Amino acid sequence: MPFQTVPPANRSQTPRLQPLFGVSALVAALLASSAWAQSVPNFPITPGQRATANQVAEAGVPLSELAPDAPDSYTVKRGDTLWAISRIFLKSPWRWPELWGMNLQDIRNPHLIFPNQVLYLVKANGRATLSTRRPGGGVETVKVSPRIRSEGLSDSAVPPISLQAIEAFLTESLIVDESALARAPRIVATPETRVLLSRGDRAYARGAYSSGEPGEPLSLDEGKPRDFRVFRNATPLKDPTTGQILGYEAQYVGKAQLERGEMSRQMASADGKVQTELIPATIDIVAAKEEMRVGDRMLPDPERLLSNYVPSAPNGVQTGQIVSVGQGNAVTYAAQNQVVVINRGKADGIERGHVLALLRETSTLTDRTDAARPTLRLPGERNGLMMVFQTFDRLSYALVLDIRDGVKVGDRFTNP
Repeated sequence: MPFQTVPPANRSQTPRLQPLFGVSALVAALLASSAWAQSVPNFPITPGQRATANQVAEAGVPLSELAPDAPDSYTVKRGDTLWAISRIFLKSPWRWPELWGMNLQDIRNPHLIFPNQVLYLVKANGRATLSTRRPGGGVETVKVSPRIRSEGLSDSAVPPISLQAIEAFLTESLIVDESALARAPRIVATPETRVLLSRGDRAYARGAYSSGEPGEPLSLDEGKPRDFRVFRNATPLKDPTTGQILGYEAQYVGKAQLERGEMSRQMASADGKVQTELIPATIDIVAAKEEMRVGDRMLPDPERLLSNYVPSAPNGVQTGQIVSVGQGNAVTYAAQNQVVVINRGKADGIERGHVLALLRETSTLTDRTDAARPTLRLPGERNGLMMVFQTFDRLSYALVLDIRDGVKVGDRFTNP
């Protein structure tokens, strides 16, 4: 919990630290600094999340909805996530907006909760609320030696989920459809017939091809992309049931920046005929995870998304299957804090923050207690939870939050 120093009346007294109760008081004090205000991400809060929080703020949460071992108080630690804190107090951790609503007056924005804050669970009249104020009031006095320490609060705020687990998928992974893959510009040449490219090298690329789907020429015109991700080996992602290709997951190898656009000009040949001469675009390699080569493709570097992952249930019924586990199916089973690809996306109503329940695969067996030996199909049991953090047209990335057994390709999911 943040503290403020109360100056001693004389040098013989030890400074007394008083808690600044509530995030709102902390934010109000810090917003006086324009530098700090500019450094805090402007995480959006959806109307649905705010409505849920307002509703719970009026009445609290029934005691039956609390986790069996919910503590009377909890001190937020560095490394915590909003998901983990929700799981400490509630049976269903994806209902984070309700936890936020339990302390709406103090926690104005659930994305601005910091380590060392103490959360108190208050129970009354069969309901529970959460507060940053100690029940019964009173101010705790702590004797410490005076010191000064500063750190950027925007960097220390507790994230909704483990951002480290999904960082590579936000900055490197790409899922594209077949059309976008066919139109993607390609590296076509290197200076001095070099075979491999790395950071700091120059290369040449084309976006407009005469065969296949026509792409757009690389250009420095206003509104055209100048920063690109370079990738290769686009792996098709197929629906486990229908076999339909839903998209392609590309292997990230680096980044390139456009320096000159591609052009064409008319040239007269020796026999007097007019020929078209193609001049590829010039690119500089600005980052390299692996060495690049001729034939590697490029796609515009997408806008970095804010890490606003407030868990919520889908608005409608959602069912589907796991398409891929890890990057390029590098592993067979996914465990907690690992990433999977699902066969539902924006076109199906999937949004960032949606929590989905994972189901064990159904299985068949012979009923040996019946003389007729009929075949029985056992229903799929709930196996865990995952949360969508990035969506594409027909596919999405999801982070496994809770799991009992491993998750594999073909496993099904439904509403939580």
